Amino acid sequence: MRPALINVIDRAVRKAGRNLVRDFGEVEQLQVSRKGVADFVSAADTKAARTLFDELMRARPTFGFLDEESGLRVAGDGIHRWIVDPLDGTTNFLHGVPHFAISIAVERAGEIVDGVVYDPLSDNLYWAERNGGAWLNDQRLRVSARGDLSAALIATGIPFVGRGDHARYLATQAAVMARTAGVRRFGVASLDLAWVAAGRFDGYWEYGLKPWDIAAGLLLVREAGGFASEHDAHTDPLRSGNVVAANDNLHVPLCTMVREAWDQAGG
Repeated sequence: MRPALINVIDRAVRKAGRNLVRDFGEVEQLQVSRKGVADFVSAADTKAARTLFDELMRARPTFGFLDEESGLRVAGDGIHRWIVDPLDGTTNFLHGVPHFAISIAVERAGEIVDGVVYDPLSDNLYWAERNGGAWLNDQRLRVSARGDLSAALIATGIPFVGRGDHARYLATQAAVMARTAGVRRFGVASLDLAWVAAGRFDGYWEYGLKPWDIAAGLLLVREAGGFASEHDAHTDPLRSGNVVAANDNLHVPLCTMVREAWDQAGG
């Protein structure tokens, strides 16, 4: 039996997801006009946000609500809060790349207690409950068991124009590239973390993320037996926005590698 809040989120993301899939089908037809497709995607994002807001707040009207990107914010009871990203992977969506997700977490008294990452194109629901494990639909998830960095596949997020410290990021990427089996960049932080939880990726690092990008994914990794922190291996990335996630064998070595490269590049 799934927890009650997971069922609430499940219904909400599937309703919003159906609309996103329909809207995504229109994107290819709009590629002739950059302004047209950007406006269309913005409208799709806003519509998904409103659907999620209506569904989640109807089910738990005393909860707070945080979706900074759409501007939907409710203070609520000061204890419970929905943390929502209605379209993680907007740039992929904009360019017709079939890789995006909806991410929703429940925060209770400052702790993430439930999380869902939903891939509407594959209809895959990654979900976790604090102390209740991580799941893909009805299949239990575990992080990978690899202990050798040279055999590890690592995911990342790359800064783009106007965002992030490109030179320092490139230093960390060079360090990881030199010691691992490969680096992948798919452009959806929530799914990157879900795939670490599923053992598809052995680790993941990124800088400058927002709570709605990673709240659900962090819980997924931890409930699947992995670790997620700042690159100091201790600080909560939900506060800093900088995250390193991996299994118990690779977490500290990956943190050390990324931290040393970042610090050295900073002079």
